[in-house]
Amino acid sequence: MPPIFEIGDFGLTKQMLLLVLSVILIAGFFLVAIRHRAMVPGKLQFVAEEGYAFVRNSLGREIIGQGFLKWVPLLFTVFFFVLVNNIFGLIPILQLPSFSHVGSAYAIAAMIYVTWVGVGIKKYGLKFFKLMVVPAGVPFMLLFILVPIEIISNFIVRPVTHSLRLMATMLAGHLIAALGATGAEYLITVQENLFLKGAGIFVIGGAVAMGLLEALIMVLQAFVFALLTAIYIQGAEHADAH
Repeated sequence: MPPIFEIGDFGLTKQMLLLVLSVILIAGFFLVAIRHRAMVPGKLQFVAEEGYAFVRNSLGREIIGQGFLKWVPLLFTVFFFVLVNNIFGLIPILQLPSFSHVGSAYAIAAMIYVTWVGVGIKKYGLKFFKLMVVPAGVPFMLLFILVPIEIISNFIVRPVTHSLRLMATMLAGHLIAALGATGAEYLITVQENLFLKGAGIFVIGGAVAMGLLEALIMVLQAFVFALLTAIYIQGAEHADAH
């Protein structure tokens, strides 16, 4: 993506601005929502509390279990950060899901990877790697097959799929919606055939339907990304139970 403007060798792109904007919007919303905390919450406070409760209960308590509270801030940040950056793709003028670019998806997945691996090493030391790649109760001869598979699965495939799943769905949905809108514009404004102009109206309907589907996928992908984060942390916390 070409930079919006450059300062020496540093270029600031639209994607970078959206990532910063998302932090400002999330922090601003929740600070305003909890500014006047009341026993009977207003609309903003209710939305903020429900968002927190959703992450706390559905991702923290249900997935991580014992000791989950210390991970709620991370899960909360991950969920809303990914969600807001996904939703940017539906907003006119912005119209860019930040994680449709693989670099940002790799970056956030790498941070999660370092986090859960660090958790495992802190708790178990270097024994953590053995716990992750040597399944308990497996006959010795099978370890020659299973250990390489576990190494690839846990330490290579995990971070790659964690990032690419998010990027691919955001990119695909964005491209389909853009293609539908461009096709409708072409049929209605360029084509002289009345039948094709009428077909453009149906294409608009399809583009709107795809936009609604994309909105659903944006929310689901934010949840899935945060869910996998919780699962990886839970696995690192309880590696000795594998």
